[in-house]
Amino acid sequence: MTAPSSPSAPSSPRPTQRLSARVASIAESATLAVDSKAKALKAAGRPVIGFGAGEPDFPTPDYIVEAAAAAARDPRWHRYTPAAGLPSLREAIAIKTLRDSGLKVEPSQVLVTNGGKHAIFSAIASLVDPGDEVIIQAPYWVTYPEAIAIFGGVPVPVVTDESSGYRATVEQLEAARTSRTKMLIFCSPSNPTGAVYSAEQIAAIGHWAVEHGIWVMTDEIYEHLVYGDVTFSSMPTLVPEIADRCVIVNGVAKTFAMTGWRVGWAIGPKDIIKGATNLQSHSTGNVSNVAQVAALAAVSGPLDAVAEMRVAFDRRRRTIVSMLNDIPGVTCPEPEGAFYAYPSVKGVLGKSITGTTIDSSLTLADVALDVAEVAVVPGEAFGTPGYLRLSYALGDDDIVEGVTRFGKLIADAQ
Repeated sequence: MTAPSSPSAPSSPRPTQRLSARVASIAESATLAVDSKAKALKAAGRPVIGFGAGEPDFPTPDYIVEAAAAAARDPRWHRYTPAAGLPSLREAIAIKTLRDSGLKVEPSQVLVTNGGKHAIFSAIASLVDPGDEVIIQAPYWVTYPEAIAIFGGVPVPVVTDESSGYRATVEQLEAARTSRTKMLIFCSPSNPTGAVYSAEQIAAIGHWAVEHGIWVMTDEIYEHLVYGDVTFSSMPTLVPEIADRCVIVNGVAKTFAMTGWRVGWAIGPKDIIKGATNLQSHSTGNVSNVAQVAALAAVSGPLDAVAEMRVAFDRRRRTIVSMLNDIPGVTCPEPEGAFYAYPSVKGVLGKSITGTTIDSSLTLADVALDVAEVAVVPGEAFGTPGYLRLSYALGDDDIVEGVTRFGKLIADAQ
């Protein structure tokens, strides 16, 4: 008879970590965090003026709202619809793309997503493998590096500053390229700087990407918000050879004051869009049908509403830049697109405000909110310390009051 074996020693318990390493590594969106804190302070009764959120202060146009209201009452929109988007909306986006950027695409090349941010995640998830390097131009939108890292990619910032109007050159991009470079993320008009690349600059970057077999994700969410004689150009229109290695990200949020409706899209080669659609079918499924019908009304309709908003944004742009440049230690180039000013505050660093040494733009942003009750986003969030981002998508009076408070705060610095 065989003696029973002695029980094995209990294994050591695994270290307790409630969040996965992947999610634990994600930083909170700095822009949304600033906006949330500003709104919380306002709700508590403090007269905070928020320059943090990148969203128009205008209501969504009535005809879009009415289309959504009718959709909500129609039982056919109470059910699941195709994960890639309503066929009518995908077709309308293809027509709108030809109208606005001169690029001809098929509806099968369009994926409707839960906002432009979701389109960015889907594109990166569909193209980037662990270890792939993705070049991003700094200052960059806060979500780009986080999304790249989530999928195992390596963000490679190419830093620009006010001396170049926050535009990267082909030479800078080439210096950042390695054998592991998979993609370039390109954004013009830019968030956070408002920089707009010329057609010649975009074409040069597109030809460089073609030469080296690099994918391009071009974020065109601000395509209709350009000022003066500046024009928007789409890279695959200027460089048709890049079309098979290019994903365009866009949406209705900025053009039609629809940030809360959460409808964006990705346009790209059919195999990439099919893969991204498969991913979406297992993650979110279809975008809200009511929001899709609203988006259909938006992209199929006139651009009168955005023309009116652009006039207001242009006026606010000139006001905020002029006022910021009047503040000692602050230098602000004039943005050519979007609705952001991105001033350098390096001349303020090292000074003391109400007993606090301003050792960074992050500290300055904290003091501005706590003391002057003005919410701004520090440049650290965009990969370039020493700067601030101020959205001018808020009322004219609030802009004047907010920048006046900020200027007084700086004037009191020792």
